[in-house]
Amino acid sequence: MSFYVVVGAGPVGRETARLLGEQGHDVVLTSRSVGSNALQNVRTIQADATDASELSRICRGADAIFMCAMAAYHRWPTDFFPIIDGTVRAAEAVGAKLIVLGNLYGYGENADSPLRSDLSLDPTSRKGTARTIMWQRAVRADVPAIEIRSSDYLGHGAISYFSLVALPSIIEGKPTAFIGDLDATHAWTFTKDVASTLVAAAHYKGEWDRAFHVPSQYASPRELIQKTAVMLGQEVPAIRSYSVAEMEALGMHELIEMSYLFESPLLVDASDTEAFLGVKASSIEEMITDTLRDHL
Repeated sequence: MSFYVVVGAGPVGRETARLLGEQGHDVVLTSRSVGSNALQNVRTIQADATDASELSRICRGADAIFMCAMAAYHRWPTDFFPIIDGTVRAAEAVGAKLIVLGNLYGYGENADSPLRSDLSLDPTSRKGTARTIMWQRAVRADVPAIEIRSSDYLGHGAISYFSLVALPSIIEGKPTAFIGDLDATHAWTFTKDVASTLVAAAHYKGEWDRAFHVPSQYASPRELIQKTAVMLGQEVPAIRSYSVAEMEALGMHELIEMSYLFESPLLVDASDTEAFLGVKASSIEEMITDTLRDHL
């Protein structure tokens, strides 16, 4: 069995630690506010990933480090870089492989769909630029690196545009507003499938310093809202799309920058993940059920 360190104790980090522990590996889950833990074979250690020396001490002997930490969404362009730098330096110090949790922002709004994992990164947003720089710093490290890129999250505890903008109104049975083209097909990624892909990547025998996409399911925002309402036993709500002026008035400034993701179909090619890592997407019904775990 191996020793792994998971940096970041959000929904994906905790699920990654759980899967690794259940496989019999020795796992440390660490973050600035790691909280309590009852996971098999998983120890929790409170630490700050920006402190490379402290993280190196925790990671001594690790086979791989999973970088699942998050920064506050509006502070990605400043707060993410010290996190990735500390993690990279720790990985280099202990000779551990590096597996980075990423997303699709780096491809930018001009990328052809379906997105392939070998596409060049060409960000058109501040957050996409931040993600691109993070991967560039990881892939330049003196240790092998893989980035696992996901689309918008569904799953229990996931913080996403859907959970923040649409879900509260659906749960309350109220008219619901979302962003972009409500009928554009969109890739939705299950947090548990993200964790499964991260874990599978640790065992990848091919050439590293590459990316994999998490297998996802497809539904337009309108379809997802309708399916969610039905699963809650609610009447299907009236659905409309926010205008840019409304988003500005509501303070959704970070959302406006990334709204291009919902203005046209967003498709993701994850065929190499399915072929090389053996991970397939859960059903959209499973994703919604887990998202609504506290409400069903």
